[in-house]
Amino acid sequence: MHRTRRRRRLKLVVGLVLLLMALTALPASARSGPGLPQPSPTSDPHPDPLAGLTLPDIALPDLATVPGSALGDFAPDGRATGPARAPEAPAAAGGAPRVPAAAGDPSSEPPLPALSDPRMFRGLAFDTCMAPSLDTMRRWRASKYGAVGVYYGGRGRACPRQPRLGHRWMKGVQRLGWRVLPVYVGSQSPCVVAGPKKAYRIGGNAWSQGVREGRDAVRRARAVGIRPGSPLYLDMEAYMYRQKKCARTTLTFVRGWDRQVRRKGYVPGFYSSADSGVVHMRAAARAGVRDLPSVIWFARWHTRPRLAREPVLRGSAWTSRRRIHQYAGNVKERHGGRTLVIDRNLVHAPVARIR
Repeated sequence: MHRTRRRRRLKLVVGLVLLLMALTALPASARSGPGLPQPSPTSDPHPDPLAGLTLPDIALPDLATVPGSALGDFAPDGRATGPARAPEAPAAAGGAPRVPAAAGDPSSEPPLPALSDPRMFRGLAFDTCMAPSLDTMRRWRASKYGAVGVYYGGRGRACPRQPRLGHRWMKGVQRLGWRVLPVYVGSQSPCVVAGPKKAYRIGGNAWSQGVREGRDAVRRARAVGIRPGSPLYLDMEAYMYRQKKCARTTLTFVRGWDRQVRRKGYVPGFYSSADSGVVHMRAAARAGVRDLPSVIWFARWHTRPRLAREPVLRGSAWTSRRRIHQYAGNVKERHGGRTLVIDRNLVHAPVARIR
């Protein structure tokens, strides 16, 4: 009887020891709680702070119209005031040191570089695939538009042949009173939605490719007379930003492009769908990512034109003086006897300086 009990106890102890040894041998990911992201190794020399994070929909109080926000602002005359410092908590009684804003708080977003004496435009603009003739642009002065978006470069343009677009055309539209929004359609996200854009997806070295295409964007801008200090808008068509690997590659490319464009004396802008690329950039700003675009051009069609109350840009992200809203697309309009298929935009942002 006693021997039987001792054997049972011994078997129980041995079983518990084996169970503990098995649990200890499990990898860390198997012992983590459900839904916790695990870090993955990467050889990217410019690591992405968003790696492993869930990109949430943004629902914050709307502070977009408050001057001096953490992402910088312009004075009413259009000159840059420079980025505001992230606010700090007030000093405690007895002179205790102030505590910086917590990470993840909107006020801790990295400040965007101040724009040096930008040429600003506030009003309506249109963009169209191929640059119209100067005669058409003269006739369209009778329209409500005051600026035009021009697809001046990039391998992903839908209209790569632009027979009219050059320095003479740029000078001509400027003499007619138009302002210009230069758009560069380069490589696209690996998870781009539009079928025709899949042929232009970002390759294996996203950072180097972004730098290379940023250099090309500047070279082509100079070739058509766009001076330093001008914005260059990178067109990144809608992509499935919730795919983490794809999002990381896309953001790395954008950062490389931005850094190169900024280093050459131009202002990096970014165009995308509000519910994909723009919400991705917003999440990156909140995560403390550097080398982000200075101006955001967001597409949200079938809605009223508005700048300050875009749902995914609430908080201190890209104030209304750094925004363009594309609110309608692929619509026909006729002015001065000439018809164009255009996208419609509401603008309060920098425009090109043409020499």
